[in-house]
Amino acid sequence: EIASCLVGSEMCIRDRNSRFMKFSDSISKQILEAGISLDEVENQISLLQKGTTVVNLVSSATIENGISRLSEEKNAALISSYEREQNQLEILKFVPASGSASRMFRFLHHFLTNFNPDNDTLNAFTNRYKSKDISLFLVGLEKFPFYEKVLQLLLKKHEEFAYLEGPKKLYLFVSELLSESGLNYGNQPKGLIPFHKYKNNTLSSAFEEHLFEAVLYASSKDSTKVHFTISEDFKGDFIDEFNRIKTKVEDITKRKLEIFFSYQKKTTDTIALNVDNAFFLDNERLLFRPSGHGALIENLNDLEADIVFIKNIDNVVANKYKNEVARHKKILAGALLELRSQVYDYQKALTAVTVSDEMIAEIIYFLSKKLNTYFPDSFSNYKTKYILDYISSRLNRPLRVCGMVKNEGEPGGGPFWVETAKSEISLQIIESSQIDMKNEEQRSIFNESTHFNPVDIVCSLKNYKGEKYDLLDFVDPSLSFVGLKTKNGRPLKSLERPGLWNGAMANWNSVFIEVPLITFNPVKSVNDLLKPAHQVSTKN
Repeated sequence: EIASCLVGSEMCIRDRNSRFMKFSDSISKQILEAGISLDEVENQISLLQKGTTVVNLVSSATIENGISRLSEEKNAALISSYEREQNQLEILKFVPASGSASRMFRFLHHFLTNFNPDNDTLNAFTNRYKSKDISLFLVGLEKFPFYEKVLQLLLKKHEEFAYLEGPKKLYLFVSELLSESGLNYGNQPKGLIPFHKYKNNTLSSAFEEHLFEAVLYASSKDSTKVHFTISEDFKGDFIDEFNRIKTKVEDITKRKLEIFFSYQKKTTDTIALNVDNAFFLDNERLLFRPSGHGALIENLNDLEADIVFIKNIDNVVANKYKNEVARHKKILAGALLELRSQVYDYQKALTAVTVSDEMIAEIIYFLSKKLNTYFPDSFSNYKTKYILDYISSRLNRPLRVCGMVKNEGEPGGGPFWVETAKSEISLQIIESSQIDMKNEEQRSIFNESTHFNPVDIVCSLKNYKGEKYDLLDFVDPSLSFVGLKTKNGRPLKSLERPGLWNGAMANWNSVFIEVPLITFNPVKSVNDLLKPAHQVSTKN
């Protein structure tokens, strides 16, 4: 018996006695031309039809209940151990940097669209749209790193600029900042936007600041390796920026820089459906869409390194704060190496012909107390063979140590204990979009969380033999996110892969350590550049 699995049986049918879909020849051809397997598209369709899977929060992770707070003595010991081993390790910093700066300037785009410089006053505009952002932008205007650059361009283009009234000046300033005929910052990658201004009006992009920072903790011997994931459209711009600053950074740091770029793979794009679950066709062609930053697990999977630091492109600080930030990166790395050393010892021990009861008990204690592992209620009844299999599988995973900052009300995710689909309890980083916010109990657990995820991660990707894990084996695909989008005014359903530090790392061994707020200074809005961590004296 044949049943339609999508609206439009000429596109896809399913035999009710089989889990496999049958695509028409033309549809199959388009899928394969996209470099995606038919099985993968079938899985994507299934996820889109099921909708977003919410997670079940058990409790928030807190200090000594999933999050460690280390003493200064312990911190010093971890830094020392990392620095001792640093030059024997292959170290890499991994920076997701494909994001556009458009959101950073969103309220300024709104200002350009809705403010009439000939008729409006700034007070009227601010009151009409309740736009506190534009008021703050105006008050801090001269403190932005790009202020002088924009001003010089305006004075060249508009002889009368200095004599204009305040509202018209601001309108022209914002226009010059964002328009294609000006600096066009709103259409640039966030990594290439100037974040800081130093002496002699020297501007420093987020990209440049990451290089200086990486040298402080991600160097091995005399070189520093940094991998940026970027949009392929802007590769030339990033290369130009690197060529501009390479000699300066190397001369100052006395380290050789090795820079690598990769792009979100087209083969990680996902199929789009209409809201009635038929294929969304654009000019008679299937539509595939980028599947979110979770797709970058494939880029991470391609890397060869012993230690990988992960940090977002917009989370940097001005030079005077970098040593403090680097100090805490070394603490996380030292903790990772300490844990990894013990994991490796236990992995080797489990290869023995006979494993003593004492060793089994020791490994179980380590998994429980150090790697936050919950064991099934029936675990004590397992036969020895199955106990060994279970603890071996729990050790045989990629390992990450994540910094967590105190929750200051920032939007985003944090550390939680969750119940998995297998009825196990697991320590995870969870975003608000992953839970049912209509459920009062779940909403209460989420809102009462004490810590926030700043994306401050150090990873180990190999087992004790030096063999690299296939990171795709540790993704929880059920945590994909279904979103409603539009194209040319038509609604569609799109699938985002599990987030890079959420579902894409759901089955890693995870350890969370509290770090101070100075390590978390993202620039989500241009006004964030007015915060102390991004303000420097031009004498520096």
